Amino acid sequence: MLARENPFASHRLHGLRFRLPGVDWAGLERRWHELGRRAAIVGPEGSGKTTLLEEWRQRLEAAGWRVRLWRLTRERRRPDRARRPAFWTVPAADELILLDGAEQLSWWAWRAWLRRMRPAHGIVVTTHRPGRLPTLLECRTTPALLDELVAELLGGSSPAVRRLNRRWFRRHEGNLRLVLRAWYDLCARRPFPPVVSCPASPAAGQKAVCDRKVA
Repeated sequence: MLARENPFASHRLHGLRFRLPGVDWAGLERRWHELGRRAAIVGPEGSGKTTLLEEWRQRLEAAGWRVRLWRLTRERRRPDRARRPAFWTVPAADELILLDGAEQLSWWAWRAWLRRMRPAHGIVVTTHRPGRLPTLLECRTTPALLDELVAELLGGSSPAVRRLNRRWFRRHEGNLRLVLRAWYDLCARRPFPPVVSCPASPAAGQKAVCDRKVA
C-alpha cells in the first residue's frame, strides 16, 4: 500500500474533527470568556489537545482574529533560534496567543513568558496537568471514541477492528496518537485493512465491512 493511500496517513488524521465532550463551540468560548480569556486545555498525551487547539485557531482566524500559535515538545522545548525573538515579543491588544505544550517551559520561563503576553486579547495553552492557567477543558480518551475515529478513517468497522482497538488502547494507556500510528503500521504491512472494499461488494464502489482476522 502506498503511504498516501494508507487510511491512517497524516493527511487523513489531520482531517479528523475534534469531538468536544459535552459542550459545543459556543459553550467552550463562553466558558473561556468567563475565565478572563486566559485558560488551559488539559489532558494526557494523545488525548486530542493539539487537534482541538489547531481547530480553534482556524475558527478564530476565520472570524478575523490575529492568532499566534506556538508548539513546544519534548524534542523541542523552545522555538528554534530564528523564531525565538518572536516567541518573546509582546503581543498587540488584538492578538490571540495559543501555546501547545506549555509544560515544556520551566516554571520561571513560563512566568516570564506569561508576563510578556499580558497585553494579548486572549491566551489558550495546552498542558498535561492543571495548574498553569485555569482549566477550560479536560481532554480524555475512551475506547468508544477510538472506535468512532477508526471507523471514520476505515469507512466502517467490525468486531475484529473493535477488538484490536481495545487491545491497543490498553497497551498504549489511552494514547490515541500511538494507537493510530499502530494502525498505520498494520495497514502499511497488509494489502487491505480489516475494513475493506471486498471483491464481493453488493454494488460497485460500495464499501463492505469485513470481519477479517487481524493480528
